[in-house]
Amino acid sequence: MEAVIKQKKQVKAKKALYSLGTTHFINDLMTTGVVPALLPLYKHAFDLSYTQAGAILMISSITSSVMQPVFGMFTDKRPKTWFLPLGIFLTGLGLAASGYMPSFPLLLVAIAISGLGSGIFHPEASRGAHLAAGNAKGTAQAIFQVGGNFGQAAGPLMMPFFLLATGLNGVGWFALLGLLGSFVIFNILPWYRSSLAESQSKKKARRGQRYIPGLIGLTVVVVLRSWTQIGVAAFLPFFYLQQDIPLKLGDFYTFLFLGAGAVGTFLGGKFSDFISHKWLLFGSMFLTIPFAWILPHVSGVISIIVLLLFGFFVLSSFAVTVVYGQMMLPNNVGLASGLMIGLGVGAGGIGATFMGWISDHYGVDLVFDLFVVIPVIATIITLFLPSEKKLLSRTGA
Repeated sequence: MEAVIKQKKQVKAKKALYSLGTTHFINDLMTTGVVPALLPLYKHAFDLSYTQAGAILMISSITSSVMQPVFGMFTDKRPKTWFLPLGIFLTGLGLAASGYMPSFPLLLVAIAISGLGSGIFHPEASRGAHLAAGNAKGTAQAIFQVGGNFGQAAGPLMMPFFLLATGLNGVGWFALLGLLGSFVIFNILPWYRSSLAESQSKKKARRGQRYIPGLIGLTVVVVLRSWTQIGVAAFLPFFYLQQDIPLKLGDFYTFLFLGAGAVGTFLGGKFSDFISHKWLLFGSMFLTIPFAWILPHVSGVISIIVLLLFGFFVLSSFAVTVVYGQMMLPNNVGLASGLMIGLGVGAGGIGATFMGWISDHYGVDLVFDLFVVIPVIATIITLFLPSEKKLLSRTGA
C-alpha cells in the first residue's frame, strides 16, 4: 500500500515538474527570448541609440532577474503559491502593452511590468522543481531550466515568422500566452501546496551548512557567464547586420546559439548527478573560450558549427550552478535560486547596457573581443570554489 502511495506521489511530482518546465518556457520566451530579439524593432520605432536599446534590456533584466533574490528571500519564510499564476500573467501583460506605448519612457514602464512578473514567478517555480526532484536534483533542475532556455532560444524565431510581419503591435498576442501559462500553473497548485506543507512539517536536518565565500564566488562566475551568453544573444544580430547579413538570418543564428545552450543545459544537469559540480562548471567555462575567440573570424557553415558549440558549452553549467548554489545555501532555496537564476542572469542585461555603450563608441567588433576575455576570468575563479565533498562535510553554523 505504501509503495502504491509513493508511486502516485512520484507521478504527481513528475507531472508538476513538466508543467513547471512548460510554464518556464512560456515565461522566458516572453522575457529573455523575445525582448532581446525585439531590440532592432524598438530601436527603429523610437529612433534609439545602441545605449538606449541596451537600456531596454537592462530594465527587463533588473526587474525580471535582479529582483529574484529579493522575492526568493521573502518567500523562503512564507512561500506564496499564488505568485506562480500572477507572475506569468504579468509577464505576458507587460510585454503585450509594450507594442502600444507612444514613447520611450512608457515603453520602459511596460517592459518593467513584464520583467516584474518574471521576477515573481521564478523563485517559487524553482522551489517547486526542488520539491519535485527527489534525489535527482540535477536532473530535475535540468528539466525545469531547459524549458526556460528553449523559451529564450525560441524568442528570435518570433521575428522572422511573426513579428516582422505584424510589427510591434503583434506583441499584443502575448497577453493570451500569459493567460495560457497561468492556466497550466493553476492545475498544479494543489500538489504544490501539499508538497510545501509536507516539506515544512518534516523539518529535516539539511546536509551541509551555509558557505558564503563560495556562494559569492559562484555568483560572480554566473554573472560572467551571463554577460557572455546574453551579450552574444543581444548583439549577434547587430554584428551580422553590419556585415550585410539580413536580420532574419541573424535571428536564426541567435536561435541556433540559444537552442544549443538549451541542449547543453539539459545534458549538463543530467551529468551533474554523477559528476563533480565544480569540475563540470570549470569544463563548461574553459571550453567556451576557443569558440568565443573563433566566432568573429568565421562565416558560412563553419560559423554555424562554432555557434552551436559555443552555445552548448557556455550554458551546459546552467542547471548545475542552481543546484550548486542551493548546496551552499541549503536552508534558503528561494534565495539561492534567485541568486543563480535571477541576479546572475539579470547582471547579463546590465552588462548588455555597458556593451551597448562600447558599441556606440568603439563598434560592435570590440564587444565580441570581450566575449573571449570574460570566460577566461570565470574559468580562473571556478578553480577556487569549494567541492561538494567540502560542502557536505562542513559542520556547525
